[in-house]
Amino acid sequence: VSSFARSLSTWHQPGAVNPPSHRDQPGKNPKPTMSTEPEVVHSGGCHCRRVRWQVEAPASVVAWICNCSDCSMRGNTHFVVPKDKFALQAGAGDFLTTYTFGTHTAKHTFCKVCGITSFYIPRSNPDGVAVTAACVGAGTLAHVEYRKADGRNWEQWIEASGISEFSKPKAAE
Repeated sequence: VSSFARSLSTWHQPGAVNPPSHRDQPGKNPKPTMSTEPEVVHSGGCHCRRVRWQVEAPASVVAWICNCSDCSMRGNTHFVVPKDKFALQAGAGDFLTTYTFGTHTAKHTFCKVCGITSFYIPRSNPDGVAVTAACVGAGTLAHVEYRKADGRNWEQWIEASGISEFSKPKAAE
């Protein structure tokens, strides 16, 4: 088994420790740096293409690999944007359904036909939208920085993570 596969398998086990890195240690993520890069329009959606959307975000994003019970089962890795930067295309809502659990703050939306979660409203950012990085169409994401989100220990992780800042509008320059 490769060291990469071992690190992935240990991340999903409660109490497991990964190789040291400030980005990998829950609560040790540096505060977000809101990109000064101009925003581009990313298009994407689900596998069957019934759910389609557009999102305005920089070409370089920070995506979160979450180990909560839901995200770890789905393998979800997402970046967060303010709600007003996300637009669901006409008719796409007819093919969405929503799953909630726990606090019911997160709204896990997925396609009724193919089952793909291409976006959802995250518990960390109820004022934003979490976009599944793998569901963005080719050609507009230039760079993705991956950070770990400790959803299994959410209460301890959230304050130090800085993730809540990603759904806030950028200050005018």
